[in-house]
Amino acid sequence: MKKQIAVWAALTAVTLLMTGCTAPAPAAVPVPAAPSPEAAAPEPARAPEAARAAAYRKWGLKPLAAPPAPPAVKPVVRAPGGPVPVISDIPTEDKVVFLTIDDGAEKDPGFVRMMDELDVPFTMFLTDSVISGNYGYFDPLVAQGHGVANHTLTHPNLRTLAPEAQRREICGQQEKLRKRYGSAPRLFRPPFGNWNEATRAAAGTCGVDAIVLWRESMQIKNMQYQRGDRKLHPGDIVLAHFRGPAELKGRTMTEMTATLLRKIQEQGFTVARLEDYV
Repeated sequence: MKKQIAVWAALTAVTLLMTGCTAPAPAAVPVPAAPSPEAAAPEPARAPEAARAAAYRKWGLKPLAAPPAPPAVKPVVRAPGGPVPVISDIPTEDKVVFLTIDDGAEKDPGFVRMMDELDVPFTMFLTDSVISGNYGYFDPLVAQGHGVANHTLTHPNLRTLAPEAQRREICGQQEKLRKRYGSAPRLFRPPFGNWNEATRAAAGTCGVDAIVLWRESMQIKNMQYQRGDRKLHPGDIVLAHFRGPAELKGRTMTEMTATLLRKIQEQGFTVARLEDYV
């Protein structure tokens, strides 16, 4: 039997050879090429907290604490038909302060980058005679979500003006800012903090919801306080200005802002968005 099988196998092989029919060779298994350095896997994306910490380190700061959620009911509201509230601080127990920056004279591109990277909210009170030569500087700050507010057309001492002249200064800037940025501001700050009841009445006719003063003001390196304890309090409104080296004795606006944020943080506070409370 074994001999028969052997003979049959030999005959089969000869037949296949004569007819050219051979068993197909096994398919070659591709060997993957070694990855090139360019094809190496990308580094994992940096966690939001790490990216935020890196942005703050760039400006010589530690990250500010996240502000609490905005109040469900705003603590400062103008009653329908009522007088315009005049505020220097916000009624709140949250350890937050509100950053406001006036005029618009200094137009430092570094400040735009700083605010974008740090994501610190602030409200800019703009004067048309100061910003009209370069409205575009403020466009990216508006796009970042910072508030736009009214600081008159020409920065006069309103207490020296007649009621109608005050109204023109306030309403005129409302219209300028509405045309440029899409909506009329809700907040107004009188230049030098000087106002009277005619100012309040004029602001009301121009659609203003609050006249915003301040409790602290940032100077070159130090904070000026209105209270005797020389401390921040919950809800304080802080004033700064768009200023550059000429006004800051060689320091830049970003350096002044970093100093301000450091002082806020050192006292255990963080920065919240003013428009969320008014």
